[in-house]
Amino acid sequence: MNNSHSESYAAAGVDVTAGYEAVNRIKPLVESTYIPGVMGTLGGFGGLFAPDTAGMQKPVLVSGTDGVGTKLKIAFLMDKHDTVGIDCVAMCVNDIICSGAMPMFFLDYLAVGKNVPSRIESIVSGVTEGCRQAGCALIGGETAEMPGFYPEDEYDLAGFSVGLVDEAKMIDGSTLQEGDLLIGLSSNGVHSNGFSLVRKVLGLDNRKALEIRISELGHTLGEELLRPTHIYVRAIRCLRQHGVDVKAVSHITGGGLYENVPRMMKEGLTARIRKASFPVPPIFEIIQRSGDIPQRDMYNTFNMGIGLVIAIPKDQIGHALDILTRAGEQSYVIGDVIKGEAGVELV
Repeated sequence: MNNSHSESYAAAGVDVTAGYEAVNRIKPLVESTYIPGVMGTLGGFGGLFAPDTAGMQKPVLVSGTDGVGTKLKIAFLMDKHDTVGIDCVAMCVNDIICSGAMPMFFLDYLAVGKNVPSRIESIVSGVTEGCRQAGCALIGGETAEMPGFYPEDEYDLAGFSVGLVDEAKMIDGSTLQEGDLLIGLSSNGVHSNGFSLVRKVLGLDNRKALEIRISELGHTLGEELLRPTHIYVRAIRCLRQHGVDVKAVSHITGGGLYENVPRMMKEGLTARIRKASFPVPPIFEIIQRSGDIPQRDMYNTFNMGIGLVIAIPKDQIGHALDILTRAGEQSYVIGDVIKGEAGVELV
């Protein structure tokens, strides 16, 4: 492709040679995510993956797609781009594990106002780090230079992941019953939801505001808000490998506990969650105080410190908590399953 160059396209603001440089920069990053099943290499028209379905009676593909959202505005202001890719991967893989599927591969879509190879390398380094944490391969993607559509220093980042599970081992909440316990796995702060509200109430329209060190946090506001979304793939894998009956899982994203937990409940049952059972990270208290936001709205917008909720039988609670601790997770028994139609009750 060394002889590929268009003066006319360059005059319109699209530098194809910069695109080739970006590909050369990210190629080793992408290849660092390769796992058994990957076919081909970077540069083809489609990402190839041969899944291992040995021992499965009825393999089911589970897919999830998402973006980073307006959290990107914080990355722009901080000029720090190596973590938002983790968010992008996390928002997808954390969704598909709710069905019991383990992610196999990921593809990203990056649209930029101007192709700056070093910045693209930084963004993709986050995507590949997220893939490594999730145990999946980055097998393809697209970088589109769109001058006049995005400002030169801005971009959008989205992606999707595909996972695999045997139908007989899917997690669907069908065996939930009264008395099952709920485990909450700690979040890594705000994750990647509610940033339109965060930016509004904290007045985040310039870098100076983000560089203020806040004693409650122990670091700057910008550092706190750019903490990447936690990836829970290993936690679910470990629980199931050690025989824990994971009956239902909910990824706590936009809409908070109020919207997401009911999605894992079956008709006639409600999740009763005790707010005092887990600590709320200081960032949420700062947001609530700064915007004078009602507590109900906080729990209906943010994860409030719980990024994943899991339902398991009561007699397995000790075993499950021990496994999660050994997997590096901070987890709490946050409630139980009761009869009811509300889907979730926060008490």
